[in-house]
Amino acid sequence: MGKASKATKKFQSKHLKRTLDQRKEVKKHKKLQGARGKKTGEKVDTRLTKDEQKMRDSAKEEVFKDMSVEQVFEKGIDVPKMNKKMRKQSENKSNDTSDDSSSSEEEDMATNMAALSKEDPEFYKYLQENDKGLLDFAGSNPLDGAESSDEEEGQDAGEEETQHEAAELEEAGSNKIELTVSLVKSWKNELRNAPNLKLLRNVIIAFKVAVHINNEDGTEDHKYAVNDERAFHQLMFVVLKDLPQAIQKMVPYKNTRGSRTLPTGTNVSKISSIIKVHSGSLLTLLNDVTNTETAAMILHSIEQLLPYFLSYRRILKEMLKIIVQIWATTREIETQVAAFAFLHSACKEFKKSALELVLKLTYSTFIKSCRKTNIRSMPLINFQKNSAAELFGIDEALGYQIGFEYIRQLAIHLRNTMSATSKKNQKINAADAYKIVYNWQYCHSLDFWSRVLSFSCNPEKEQGRESPLRQLIYPLVQVTIGTTRLIPAPQFFPLRFYLVKSLIRLSQNTGVFIPIFTILFEVLTSTAFTKPPKRKNNPEAFDFDHNIRCPQGYLGTKIYQDGLCEEICDLLGEYFVLYCKSVSFPELTTPVVISLRRYIKTSKSIKLNKRLSNIVEKLHQNISFIEDKRAHVDFSPSNKTEVNRFLNDVPWQKTPLGSYVSVQREVKEEKAKLIRESLEEADREKEEAKDVEMSDD
Repeated sequence: MGKASKATKKFQSKHLKRTLDQRKEVKKHKKLQGARGKKTGEKVDTRLTKDEQKMRDSAKEEVFKDMSVEQVFEKGIDVPKMNKKMRKQSENKSNDTSDDSSSSEEEDMATNMAALSKEDPEFYKYLQENDKGLLDFAGSNPLDGAESSDEEEGQDAGEEETQHEAAELEEAGSNKIELTVSLVKSWKNELRNAPNLKLLRNVIIAFKVAVHINNEDGTEDHKYAVNDERAFHQLMFVVLKDLPQAIQKMVPYKNTRGSRTLPTGTNVSKISSIIKVHSGSLLTLLNDVTNTETAAMILHSIEQLLPYFLSYRRILKEMLKIIVQIWATTREIETQVAAFAFLHSACKEFKKSALELVLKLTYSTFIKSCRKTNIRSMPLINFQKNSAAELFGIDEALGYQIGFEYIRQLAIHLRNTMSATSKKNQKINAADAYKIVYNWQYCHSLDFWSRVLSFSCNPEKEQGRESPLRQLIYPLVQVTIGTTRLIPAPQFFPLRFYLVKSLIRLSQNTGVFIPIFTILFEVLTSTAFTKPPKRKNNPEAFDFDHNIRCPQGYLGTKIYQDGLCEEICDLLGEYFVLYCKSVSFPELTTPVVISLRRYIKTSKSIKLNKRLSNIVEKLHQNISFIEDKRAHVDFSPSNKTEVNRFLNDVPWQKTPLGSYVSVQREVKEEKAKLIRESLEEADREKEEAKDVEMSDD
């Protein structure tokens, strides 16, 4: 006889004893019962005569004849009370029963089964013929049935996966397979010649163990052990280079409109489930990237497997998040370039799946990473701005939606700050309200969006088709100008200059006129120049390029005033050189020349007057140059085509103002180069000092 089924064991453990007892009672009761009444259903006692039975029925009718159900239970039911002695006896009896029930259960079952063979031999014979295991009750445990039931249900839910896990755990329980160089080489040859699902699974499991070698959680149940460093490096090259090619050989991609898609079929779904397991190892590797070569190799492998990750939204989001984090936080420009190349390629190929997610991740991650800005981090931050601006140009309609949302947030921050600094609204502490706007994150955000619009709204790129992002130029300019004028104190003139450079770039690339001269002229009329400078010997000149706030020690000093003078003159030249070939240059600059000449007459700063006079002279020379050129034109100002073509064949460096600005740029670039070289030399000295200390230890 085979093993008892679940239903048999369940009946044996829960219902058999009760069924046997019930059968005994029914059999005993049948002996005392007679025939049933045909109409009323009352049982007839055959031991009574007809007259005695008739008297009993009439007595029942008299008792309940004139009483309803409510009247019967009107006074309730009196339950006889137990005295202390009876209650104590009942409790002792109950305790004895409960204590002995578990120990005498098997004896009771044996007795009941013996009684069953005598009292109901037909049922006992049926059990012997159909399920003899039910009679072998000794040593059975109801929990055994529950456990087997759960296991069978789990196997029914995912039979194939459970069998695979069981086989893997069985192999892991035995001696683990040592990962060797020869084993990795054999895998490499099989991946190149005859890849299959089992081989892919083994390689990915071994790679998972190797990646988590420093973290034993999750690797002890696998059948591979990685102890050889050479084998680990060989395995990493095989997985990152040969594995994607083998997968592509098993399931070739379909190229539809420049985008890779996967075919349908069971083989694809199985490979996708294997790649899903592999994604955890790739994420771990990305988090531990230490050099550019490793990062480039991992990113290239992920790029080849990217179509498989598109269906797993959570994995894709986590993967892109880590790559964007690498792009925003690494201090190596080569690693930044590799991360950007991956993001740009993924966004262009899979716009619907990845572009919006990448754009939001790049902006939010960039804002977090640029909180601390200095001369060392500024080049990397500028690279992030330029590369992210190119990502926003992939889909300009989507870029407009995201840009509108974030520029609106910047405008709301500025409005709240302006309301808080006024006396009417005290929701925010007025003393600290400006810090919401006057910080590097806010300034970098405005500069970033100016680069986005400069990249996408360039007339050469638009080619007669207006970009959707062009509608964001006006609100961005208004927010930027409002930020520069929020606190017109000399302490924040570096911030003003930083944002003015952003506006100059925006005007240069989009062709939109922005009134910048008044923002710069306000600095000339401030207390920084009207008050005589203090006699303080500062160790070095103030760095306007990498600071947005002047320290208290520099305020009012001669060196800070000279720095302001130099910055104003440079920015005036950079601004007006945008229109050095414009046919309307004389009309644009004549009011400026008049204002500067009046200021020079009242100013007492000899150095400032000298530099401003030089600017005025170059502006006047350029005015004469344009007037001489346009004296020979034969078109009217209403002919916009000819106006735009005016002096197209003349380089801007050949104009009087252009030649002056180009020389100033060279001088400034030479200074910046010397500063960078000194910083690099200082960094080398620090590294050499650290190496010496480590060697001494």
